[in-house]
Order: sequence, then structure tokens, then C-alpha cells
Amino acid sequence: MQPQAIVDHVVQWLSEYLDQSSMQGFVVGVSGGIDSALTSTLCALTGKSVNALNMPIHQAPDQVSRSARHIEWLGDRYTNVQGLTVDLTPAFTALQGTFPTDIQDDLSMANTRSRLRMLTLYAVSTHHRMLVAGTGNKVEDFGVGFYTKYGDGGVDLSPIADLKKSEVYALARHLGVIDEIIQAQPTDGLWSDNRSDESQIGASYDELEWAMDFESRQGSEKDLDARQLEVLAIYRKFNRINKHKMLPIPVCTIPERLKRD
Repeated sequence: MQPQAIVDHVVQWLSEYLDQSSMQGFVVGVSGGIDSALTSTLCALTGKSVNALNMPIHQAPDQVSRSARHIEWLGDRYTNVQGLTVDLTPAFTALQGTFPTDIQDDLSMANTRSRLRMLTLYAVSTHHRMLVAGTGNKVEDFGVGFYTKYGDGGVDLSPIADLKKSEVYALARHLGVIDEIIQAQPTDGLWSDNRSDESQIGASYDELEWAMDFESRQGSEKDLDARQLEVLAIYRKFNRINKHKMLPIPVCTIPERLKRD
């Protein structure tokens, strides 16, 4: 792996895409996790305007503080970065008071948090004529589909979606992202109990990367141990049930003969 060459490639890609779009910069939601830290740093390296948003919703204090410290770290190094904190807890609470109680299960409300953040990112991006940069990595976006449809999956471009989680960590270390973020346990921050990604999925990102590589090379299962078989089953289950997130929206094509008078 050539970290600086990859950084240069992504930064050039971001710059060229932005120039062709006639927009003015990037908006990034900063969660306190490694993916958004790397994405926001790559956007900052373009020299274009960047709005980095911290959007807590009943958030664990350590997540809020990590987000704030990363945004401060960005601002100290890149004069083109503007930090913004938008406390979405009152808006989320208002939605809870508006939604019928019988639809407010844990998953529906976790996804609502993510979609509320997406609305906020696009409000900022529309006002400032900016692009919303996605923060999903390859394992999440194209392996297990571990994101909210029209939530954190609602973006204009995805600068790190061809990087596996291990590669995200390598680039973040190369760019000097603060240790507090690098050492933090990955979490989507959408649950009141602050559950980790691994506890939700049942496998670590290292294991999921292994499964993704195994599937891509069409390996044989005969030499796998019990845990590898379990991880492979987990990967395949998530990949299957979340395929609708990874594929284009189905369009019902009407035969021309039915359209004719």
C-alpha cells in the first residue's frame, strides 16, 4: 500500500469532481469515528471550502467530544475548514412526539436519527452550494450494507468507498488523525446503549474484510475453521438482506406496446 499516493489520488479526484460540478466545496458529517475523520481530512486537503458538522442526538459524551476535537484539529491545520455543531436532539424529540408510538421500535428510530442528520447536511450544502461527501468504506457500502438508506447512505459522492477498513486506518495514521479517534471502537452512534458495530454485526471489520476477500476470489470452504464459516455466514446474510441498498432503485419498465394508443 502506498498511503501518500492514495491520498494524492483521492484528493485529486475530489478536486476534479468538485470543479466539474460547479459547486463551492464539501459538507461532511463528523461522528467521532475513523471514517468521517479520514473523509473530512481528505476533503480539507483539496484546499476547497469544507463545512465539518458535529450533529449530536442524545449522543454519548465521548462521541461528541471526539467529533469536536477532530473538527478543532482540522481547523488548526486547514484554514479552509469551518466547523459547525448542530444539536439535533430537540428535533429528534419532536419527531418522537409526532410519530405514532407503534412505529417507534429501536431500529426505526435509529434510522430516523441518521436520516435527520442527512437532512441537516443537505440543508447546509444547499445553502452554501456544496457537495455532501459520504463517509462509508468499502466493507460497509459494498460488503455488508451497514448504513442507513437515505441516511448516511444519502450523499453526493463517496471518496473512501473503495477503501477497506484496514486501509482507512492506515491512511488516517499517515495523515496524523488524533489517536483518540484511531483507538475508538467503531460505532454508528445511533443507539441509546452506544452499542458497537461489531456487536450489531457479530463480526469484526478484520473478519468482514477476510470474508469479502474470500468471496471475491471464490475460495473453497473445505479448509475453513468453525469461526471462519460463522463469519462467512454472517457476511453473506448481511450482503443478501442489504443488497437493496447497493443496487440501483428498481424501475418498472413499461413495454412500448402498452404505451401506444
